Amino acid sequence: MTAAGGARLRSRSHPDDVRMTLAEHLTELRRRLVISALAVVAGTGVAFAFHHWLLRLLTHPYCHLPASYRFDRTHCTLVVTGVLDAFTVTLKLSLYAGLIVSSPVWLWQLWRFVTPGLHAHERRYAVTFVGTSLALFATGATIAYFTLQTGLRFLLGFATGGITSLLTFDSYLSYVVAIVLVFAVSFEFPLLIVMLNVAGVLTYPRLRRSSRLIVFGIFVFAAVATPSQDPFTMLALALPMCGLYGLAVGFAFVHDRRAARRGDTSPYAHLDDDELSPLDPLDDEPVAP
Repeated sequence: MTAAGGARLRSRSHPDDVRMTLAEHLTELRRRLVISALAVVAGTGVAFAFHHWLLRLLTHPYCHLPASYRFDRTHCTLVVTGVLDAFTVTLKLSLYAGLIVSSPVWLWQLWRFVTPGLHAHERRYAVTFVGTSLALFATGATIAYFTLQTGLRFLLGFATGGITSLLTFDSYLSYVVAIVLVFAVSFEFPLLIVMLNVAGVLTYPRLRRSSRLIVFGIFVFAAVATPSQDPFTMLALALPMCGLYGLAVGFAFVHDRRAARRGDTSPYAHLDDDELSPLDPLDDEPVAP
């Protein structure tokens, strides 16, 4: 075996090992999935044990509405319509909570499966993006929770003229999950812009020229995507997204200026625009006889 060839074959115990067979990759994937599934099951079990507390937390926005918005004016009650519904919706709530509780485990397993194929600088970027993504997701979900009461007040306020709202717990849970996911996922939009800027797809001048159109699109998206359709919830989603978009544009400005001063230092800088790049930069290295 040549010296260059030997340098490419890394030890299996090395964290940078990327030379694995397909069978080894599948075995590793199966092991990571089993660990993640066990963590989700354990998290669901813990959440099920504390489902009474989760129910109070979930129904807090609804129960603090004026009594006139509820069918039962003396108690805060969400109904179920089937014999098994009380158990199934509680299990569904526990599963959602279990996914959140076990997220550090299955995200770590995903990270350990992906990182062997990344270079050192790519890992640093990935850690930053993953951490920022989790923070943005949690921020969006928290803001969504605090807007639930306003949205419910708007929607249930149409129950007038002899109409009374008799909410089922399943429909209420679906509404809460929908609005929390809309907020949480929408808050990832600025991170996507940052990623495209770092990759060289979106530049600061292009973002600056498109800012008015993007801001208008954010408000249109907020008006359509929010389940409650009320102005307050729409603004609660659109205004933070616009602020985060402004931060993303500012990041693009700083990043592009630094990139211009540094110049193109990528391994493909010497290639023409119409010249194909190799799949692996190591393939360009000469191999000793």
